[in-house]
Amino acid sequence: MYALADCNNFYASCERVFNPSLVGKPVVVLSNNDGCVIARSNEAKAIGIKMAQPAYQIKEIVEKHNVAVFSSNYTLYGDMSHRVMNTLSTFTPDIEIYSIDEAFLGFHGFNHFDLLEYAKKIRKTTTQNTGIPISIGIANTKTLAKVANHFAKK
Repeated sequence: MYALADCNNFYASCERVFNPSLVGKPVVVLSNNDGCVIARSNEAKAIGIKMAQPAYQIKEIVEKHNVAVFSSNYTLYGDMSHRVMNTLSTFTPDIEIYSIDEAFLGFHGFNHFDLLEYAKKIRKTTTQNTGIPISIGIANTKTLAKVANHFAKK
């Protein structure tokens, strides 16, 4: 069995770790030159901000909804990713980092585990240790774990 652990709205969640007053408020992160939206909180998605949307196109929405806007901070995101991956690696020796905010976890030999409860423990521990919320999808293959994760996010 495999699990895909995926950080929710990773860059926006990283910004919230260091500014908890942003929880529940719309947050966007812009690209290197502040040209386009590269990350959005669920609240920002709900008010119509699109991924890759040019920053100049969202000025009115930002002002109207008091959206917190951040320039990308890849040093911070790399550090937070490292913290998340270190936490995930305590749950299985079989971890494959897939991207800055995703990792596959192998659960071979975990037949005696209730994987649903184990996934809940992984989610809770990761969020407690890092402040970053994650979703976990579990399936027989990595591809299906990715699909399961898509449903877990909802």
